[in-house]
Amino acid sequence: MSKNNRPFTSLTLGMGLGLLAGWSAYQYAWVAKQLKRTNIQQLLAEPQNALYAGLTFSSTRQNDRYTVRHTIENGVERITYTPKQPRFETPILMLHGMWHGAWCWQQWQALFAEWGWESIAFSLPGHGRSPVQRPIRLCTLEYYLSFLKEEVKRLPGKPVLMGHSMGGALTQWYLKYVGDDLPATVLVAPWVSHNAPLDAALLFLRADPLGCLLCTFGWSSTPFMRSPASAARLLLSNKAIYTPAELHARLGPESALILWEHLPPRWHPATNVRAPMLWVAAEKDAVVSVSGQRASAAHYKADFLLVKDAAHNLMMEHNYRQTAQAVNDWLSQVVH
Repeated sequence: MSKNNRPFTSLTLGMGLGLLAGWSAYQYAWVAKQLKRTNIQQLLAEPQNALYAGLTFSSTRQNDRYTVRHTIENGVERITYTPKQPRFETPILMLHGMWHGAWCWQQWQALFAEWGWESIAFSLPGHGRSPVQRPIRLCTLEYYLSFLKEEVKRLPGKPVLMGHSMGGALTQWYLKYVGDDLPATVLVAPWVSHNAPLDAALLFLRADPLGCLLCTFGWSSTPFMRSPASAARLLLSNKAIYTPAELHARLGPESALILWEHLPPRWHPATNVRAPMLWVAAEKDAVVSVSGQRASAAHYKADFLLVKDAAHNLMMEHNYRQTAQAVNDWLSQVVH
């Protein structure tokens, strides 16, 4: 490089860094403004009035072991597996993670139905087949929590609450802000208890630096799932029962605001939680650290299960049946 080009290169680099810093400051100011406008107690006190009233979809199928009812009612998609020979009165309410919907629990729902459990998986607004009710970019954990609260409330009795990834974070929020009087909770590869962005930052940067950059500029978590390869890199092992293309075809957009809520001072986990808890971690998780999950389980005094040779989407891994069996064994001892 000639000496004459150096000032120009330095000026260009400086301007680029300045623009990036300015854009980041603007984005973080926007995030702070959105979060400041969110009142969690007000959201939880006022039931969410869906923009889509009534039953808009319903289908039923069955075999000799269980019945599956799939509905979209008042803007919420639900998939319910009811065993022909129930063994447990307590149902399992399943909550998906970022980008996913109720569909992600299909394999586990079938297994738990065979073992005598009724399970209900539902999709948050803008996920799965639940229509958008608020722009995804403006969705917060408080907003999602209000729908979780309504799903628990509509059941005849308190369910086992089972949450994957972000759904595991929302389970923690439910225990703190709504109530910890549940029969049991199962957290499946969930966000850590204290500071999810801090735990995940280096993992995401290592796995998908371009995705991190795109998410920063667009202030959306959707770019992490921009292709089958990027989705699989974060969520699946090469032994998963879903191919990258199959998984990617079912994923949807996601907010970035939610990532910046599960950390201090916005969030502090509950202490002395009464509900029994099982924390299930994946040995090859690319987005949540195993060490962070161990520490989180210890904070909640939860039983801890590490699933060997599995990635983040434990319900889709090659050993999904063995993992579900371990969860069933634990639930059978805890829920009466």
